[in-house]
Amino acid sequence: MLATMGYITPEITGKIPGFLSPSAGLKFADVPNGLAAISKVPAAGWGQILAYMACCEVSQDQSAGTKAAAGDFNWKLLTSSDPEKLNAKLSAEIANGRLAMMAIIGMFFQDGLTGSAWGDWAVYTASPLR
Repeated sequence: MLATMGYITPEITGKIPGFLSPSAGLKFADVPNGLAAISKVPAAGWGQILAYMACCEVSQDQSAGTKAAAGDFNWKLLTSSDPEKLNAKLSAEIANGRLAMMAIIGMFFQDGLTGSAWGDWAVYTASPLR
């Protein structure tokens, strides 16, 4: 769900001011949206992203038998004392997550075909849908 929102947000709100890489003179506004951004982010930026991901993974004991191993990280937004309501909320959250996964894959596909996550299909002349 965060990936989907992260793909949409810069298109709607614009980009934050400032530099992504002051040493390279690269501003946030210079980085394109979508898949084209992958090649524009400096290697040190990707290193920071990977280091943060690793920190999140190792910051909590996820060994067998722990609550974290079952996916419970004590961050409860969906709660209810009624087990039936809780099950309905959790099922809706799973469905929303699956929908978001399909949405981001669709945006990647459209971006790959048209060069934009929002895709102007008029410029994609090889479309089998024409």
